[in-house]
Amino acid sequence: MKDTFKHKGMRNKLADVVASKGIKDEHILDAIRKIPRHFFMDSSFEDHAYQDKAFPIAANQTISQPFTVAFQTELLQLTEGAKVLEIGTGSGYQCAVLLEMGARVYTIERQQELFKRTQRFLSKLGYRPKKMIFGDGYKGLPEEAPFDGIIVTAGAPYVPKPLLEQLKIGGRLVIPVGDHSQIMTLFVRKSEKEFEKHEYGEFRFVPMLKDKN
Repeated sequence: MKDTFKHKGMRNKLADVVASKGIKDEHILDAIRKIPRHFFMDSSFEDHAYQDKAFPIAANQTISQPFTVAFQTELLQLTEGAKVLEIGTGSGYQCAVLLEMGARVYTIERQQELFKRTQRFLSKLGYRPKKMIFGDGYKGLPEEAPFDGIIVTAGAPYVPKPLLEQLKIGGRLVIPVGDHSQIMTLFVRKSEKEFEKHEYGEFRFVPMLKDKN
């Protein structure tokens, strides 16, 4: 696949659309302008890559709507070098956005087909998370905790306690909570036991797969 001037122009327009919906962080908008989103989708759906909408990918998953990616990322309030845990690698697009912003990313994917494909693909594009793990996102990654930010890119029926526990003091967990549709929820860790909770309206995600054990 090629990345042409036409694609770059479409990315610029997409960034403008996302900005018009309220995203203000220029680092996020720059990442959208830079990352060739059409590479993350089947080439036959290239025309859909720069529309602000979600789209199906392998293993009955989706690549999230660019606005949703930007919205979740903005809630993290990342600084250069922030240590971030991503639950749900999926296509790898959200991971690429985080890496473009200078985050140190640890990412977990539960679908083996997607894990293998995205691991190869991100490496080919030059995007290298600190760790990419095939595993259970409900458990987080305790051996690498604590994290400045944790982002969940699937609909969680409840908030997994390990994810809250793996935040630094001042760290932020962004998670869509609910069964059929989700409320985008932000938890900010204020102390060892105290969390501040904020809600940001309704979104739709594929379900976060539950632990089978």
